[in-house]
Amino acid sequence: MSLGLSIDIGTSGTRMHALDLKDGRILGTAITVRHPIPGSNVMDHLTFCIEVGTDIAHRLLVDTANRLIGLLEIDRSKVERVAICGNPIQLSIFQNMEIRDLAFAGERALKARGVEPQKRDARVIKTAEVGLDVNPEADLYVPPAIKHEIGADALAMMLKSGLLDRKETCLVTDYGTNAEMALKVGDTIYTGSAAAGPAIEGQHIKMGMLAAPGAISDLEYDFSWRCKVLDESMLPQDGDRLDLNTGAVNDEGPMHGKARGITGTGVIAAIAAGMETDLVKPPRINTGDHLLHLQDGITLTENDVLEATKTFGAMRAGHFTLLEHAGVKFDDLDSMYMSGASGTYVDALKAQKVGLLPPSPHTIYQVGNTSLAMATDLVRDPEWIDRLQSIAKGIRSNHVMFATDSIFESIFIQELAYWQEGMPLEAYNMMLATMDIQELPKRFRKATVRKMVQRDIPVLGDQGLMILKDVGVTLRGSFEGCTGCQKCLKDCPERAITIKKAKAGFDITVASDLCNGTACLRCDRICPEKVFNFRMLKMDG
Repeated sequence: MSLGLSIDIGTSGTRMHALDLKDGRILGTAITVRHPIPGSNVMDHLTFCIEVGTDIAHRLLVDTANRLIGLLEIDRSKVERVAICGNPIQLSIFQNMEIRDLAFAGERALKARGVEPQKRDARVIKTAEVGLDVNPEADLYVPPAIKHEIGADALAMMLKSGLLDRKETCLVTDYGTNAEMALKVGDTIYTGSAAAGPAIEGQHIKMGMLAAPGAISDLEYDFSWRCKVLDESMLPQDGDRLDLNTGAVNDEGPMHGKARGITGTGVIAAIAAGMETDLVKPPRINTGDHLLHLQDGITLTENDVLEATKTFGAMRAGHFTLLEHAGVKFDDLDSMYMSGASGTYVDALKAQKVGLLPPSPHTIYQVGNTSLAMATDLVRDPEWIDRLQSIAKGIRSNHVMFATDSIFESIFIQELAYWQEGMPLEAYNMMLATMDIQELPKRFRKATVRKMVQRDIPVLGDQGLMILKDVGVTLRGSFEGCTGCQKCLKDCPERAITIKKAKAGFDITVASDLCNGTACLRCDRICPEKVFNFRMLKMDG
């Protein structure tokens, strides 16, 4: 049997299919529930590469891929083709490419640092070049980026959603921590990428988790609110029906006792449900204990609401900004496409209520994991690589860099005031009017929702779904002058640090997949002796 592997390298984790190349059948699926590189977003990963080392980051990603292959229980020697997809940063790390050109904007900044811009066209290399533990002569197919900052995942999002074939004005978004979005107006596409934050994936939420069995993924109204919990096949099943105010259970569902946490889509649904019942008026939870109660003791805190509404604000500001750059009014937006895990499992109308979708499309499509789908197509038909390159070069794209865009900045400030300070919508729109920006519609158009897939990975294969829970490695250091006071350990928000007495001083280890990386560095700052240096940690082995 000749085998193939398709891999989606996302900001929050990796997904992989094993395929029979004879008939293209998916044999099995393996996923991680975290990313092995410290940090909760793509910029954290980029900073880790620059400050700690791309070699280490590369080894972390490839080691994770090799362990996923091990879960699939296939004959590695029979793998003939592998295809990967992801954003430019993740694919560059996987290939151990120069990455600094993605960190600095402008020719002058790159020249000052001696950095050469990299071409990220389609390419075919051998798996041995990146260290994949399969047949070393197997071909590795890497799809192209559209432009420097618009990656293969954005191409997949546009292609697999059908956006490129549409004639009407439509918007597509990959709902994740690094939310890529594209607005198609005629033959022109406006693209952007919003740092939506980890809450969209259930991270930085007190009882949050990535989409995995046992995660509360939605709430449905059935006289009172019923939790929906993902089962072992990653499908939402009925949990308990309960009172969000007190947690009192009215009816136990089949998933009673099986909830382990809440994923990003569940957070969205819970906040939307709370807003509908006036239990949540961001940033406050109006219950006796200021908690929103879900099943099996899972709760949502006011700090969780603050984290989630940063995401809501960034996403809406991104959509709003693309419309403004294109000169498109909200009422002229015909269709909305939602991709990615969060875009699949979330209730589209609840997501719209909290601002994750514009209020105006006539039709909303939920299309699943387009990045893994495109990689799978490429494994089945490797001649696709030339077509993808041609499509990427033919796209007329205007990329809006939100980080430096004045329109995005203006709207995002109003979003933060709206969600985190309770600014009324009337005042929000009044402020936009002073900047000659269109109003946010006060009413929602009743959209038709078309759920094209039931889960973000529609076909799991005969082997089913396998989950690699422990994805990280140990980063280790021993710092001269360390007294073993353990202040770094106690202050670490993710409990990623351990300290042991060694023959000479103290041995400090950090779990890479738990660590928030260079975006946190509490360990550096809290050290009373000023000797802890995160950037000097080394990977075991």
